[in-house]
Amino acid sequence: QVHLVESGGGSVQAGGSLRLSCVATGYTNRRNCMAWFRQVPGKERAGVANICTAGPGSTVYADSVRGRFTISLNDVRNTVYLQMNDLKPEDTGIYYCAADFGGGVWYEADRFKYWGQGTQVTVSS
Repeated sequence: QVHLVESGGGSVQAGGSLRLSCVATGYTNRRNCMAWFRQVPGKERAGVANICTAGPGSTVYADSVRGRFTISLNDVRNTVYLQMNDLKPEDTGIYYCAADFGGGVWYEADRFKYWGQGTQVTVSS
């Protein structure tokens, strides 16, 4: 059984940094992709960053976070990270870790099979 557990959320002022972690247990599909999504009240979950391990590995980011956020994967620890720098109030939301990408566009939530419980990030101005 696959479990994803996020941690590292919190409250920071604009310009600050946070690092989110997501530990995956029971997940052995190493030649696949994992991603971070963000959800705010009244809106659907939206892709923030994605990392794929097939071949040399690749990362992709939403336009709003490119250059500020970095997604990485520790394959030994089965943990995916999201380093968030220069945080802005619009980065506020619940951040979810997702795994087992089913193909299509990575930033659509219904393309991933497994989800964590989410961790709250609040950025104040």
